[in-house]
Amino acid sequence: MFINITASETGNNKGSSGELVHYLEKENRLAAKQQPDKESERWFSNGRTDIQPHEVRTKIDNNVAQLLKTDAKFFLVNISPSQKELRHLSEKYDITDREAQLKVYAEKVMDEYARNFKRPGINSSKHLVWFGKLEHYRYYSYKDKEVRQGLKEAGTLKEGDQLHIQIIVSRKDATNKIKLSPQNKSRGRNQAHSQKVGQFDRVAFKASGERIFDQTFDFDRGLGESFRYANGIKNGTAEEKQNLHNEKAAETSTVKRIFAPTPAINQQPEQSTSINAKDLLEALLMPNRDDAVSNLLGRKRRKRKGQETDQEMSL
Repeated sequence: MFINITASETGNNKGSSGELVHYLEKENRLAAKQQPDKESERWFSNGRTDIQPHEVRTKIDNNVAQLLKTDAKFFLVNISPSQKELRHLSEKYDITDREAQLKVYAEKVMDEYARNFKRPGINSSKHLVWFGKLEHYRYYSYKDKEVRQGLKEAGTLKEGDQLHIQIIVSRKDATNKIKLSPQNKSRGRNQAHSQKVGQFDRVAFKASGERIFDQTFDFDRGLGESFRYANGIKNGTAEEKQNLHNEKAAETSTVKRIFAPTPAINQQPEQSTSINAKDLLEALLMPNRDDAVSNLLGRKRRKRKGQETDQEMSL
């Protein structure tokens, strides 16, 4: 799951949201040319799924009390499930239901966005001014390695299932009184001051979005596919990275054991040649421990040889 927060796709969030709203209507404009009778994809927020673009622009632009001309007025939250996550949803729901479920999930993500500020009275998406837009396509840009390597052209469609959600969220809360900026990383002088300045923990927010997806859709996420692993390998200490590598290796080993082929029915179980710990300890405590250990090893070898002979005779 990729969840990111930026200024906007157009690079400007200090003025009107009109340019960004227009940009996010691009699929509707394309559909209108190709399929004039097709209904446009509406915006959604807090249970509503019928919101027109002019309402989005008006409510975002009017929710800017006490913000300076140079202040950010809104932010863009990008929620992009992986190909594996989208396949999982396709197995559980049909096309229409899958899109509806993603919108419900996006609302839960915005609940976490609100709670992340740890501000009194800001604990759900209903305390925010936000609007989401479901999109079906993505396009290659100059930032993609395929474009830099000359394998793709900027502006061309990306392959595969690209269903994702873009969300515009106001800098101010629903009362138009409290400033909420996900760019604020200040911890403050103490816990009380941190709550006052509204610190936002992006790592915790991204991790919560992944956790909610797994819980909501019963998705079994391996460590290597988790945000915790990706973030730890990129930003963790040497010790943290090694611990993650060890944890992943252990997980891989467990999976291999679970899915290892079972022995054939007529296959004889392998006989253990290991020495019992109690017998070995007693031998080591004896006065003539060298002879005792040698005799113990000899018994094990004779026993193993006798078992092999019995097996040959049974054949």
